[in-house]
Amino acid sequence: MPTPPEAEKQQTGPEEADQPPSMSSHDVAPPAPPRRNPCCLCWCCCCSCSWNEERRRAWRASRESRLQPLPSCEVCATPTPTPTPEEVRSWAQSFDKLMHSPAGRSVFREFLRTEYSEENMLFWLACEELKAEANQHVVDEKARLIYEDYVSILSPKEVSLDSRVREGINKKMQEPSAHTFDDAQLQIYTLMHRDSYPRFLSSPAYRALLLQGASQSSSEA
Repeated sequence: MPTPPEAEKQQTGPEEADQPPSMSSHDVAPPAPPRRNPCCLCWCCCCSCSWNEERRRAWRASRESRLQPLPSCEVCATPTPTPTPEEVRSWAQSFDKLMHSPAGRSVFREFLRTEYSEENMLFWLACEELKAEANQHVVDEKARLIYEDYVSILSPKEVSLDSRVREGINKKMQEPSAHTFDDAQLQIYTLMHRDSYPRFLSSPAYRALLLQGASQSSSEA
């Protein structure tokens, strides 16, 4: 014959017997486990995870400390000389004269910035600097930076190149040289010549320089 405690167990259903005892008002519920970001497959694999973002920031900082950035303009210790009236007028004679003038490149770059195409001039200048480099180690680093900054489709400063030129660059990047981007540089030079240069000659900025030169010449006469 079952004892009283055993009889109570027999009268309790299996589901009720397996349930944990109810908490009193003095008990504190254990903290809920942290919820994962629904876009994550693991704790830190999502591109929006803060840990992953911190890792990318650290990588960019270390990269910038290892490699000297390419100059984004022709800023140096001495300022660009003020162009003479004759020099300003010569810019209208040919695009080559404009691009061979440090003051002309500076003014033309400011114009390209207003058209949101400044990256064309920056790319051309970076290629010019690369061609003047003789140290192969520096050539490798600068070529990689040029590719990442102006050729990669992921870059906000990507320049417009056709598929043939891009394919050629991808092959040459396996063993970069000072002339890896020659075809691309010529294509961008031609683009600026045909597209931006005529608008520059008609721009208020260039006309103001012409008027300034004319008034300067008349005052000197």
